[in-house]
Amino acid sequence: MSTPDNSARIAENFARQGLMQTLGVSIEEVSPGRCVLSMPITPAVSQQQGFAHAGAGFSLADSAAGYAALSLMPDGADVVSVEVKMNMLRPMVGTRLIATGTVLRAGRQITVVRADIEAEDAAGNRKLVGAVQGTMMAVQAGFRDVVNS
Repeated sequence: MSTPDNSARIAENFARQGLMQTLGVSIEEVSPGRCVLSMPITPAVSQQQGFAHAGAGFSLADSAAGYAALSLMPDGADVVSVEVKMNMLRPMVGTRLIATGTVLRAGRQITVVRADIEAEDAAGNRKLVGAVQGTMMAVQAGFRDVVNS
């Protein structure tokens, strides 16, 4: 289950994600079974009509949901996405995106998660713009070395 050092463990794991750094993502909150991430909406993450690209929102939500799952996994575990689905509810317009990942059910190996994506405007008003549901799998640290062998 969750450990007292979970926030530090998740922050260290998060710092190794190049895509999150490229998108300018920040950790807002981590608690057992929950993770909130945010990112600015900039021209670098826009699609052709000026909205934030669905891929940026998807990546944000996938990571928020994954870290919510990881927060309930034992020390030494890491997490990978097995399956993730996103429903776009409206265009991602505003100054930043906020994804709130939560655990629906945590098992020993498989965890079912969801994440809501909100767009926030300059005044701080938020609108729900996307909903994600997925399945995460616990793996041992060093999983990448096993896959690459």
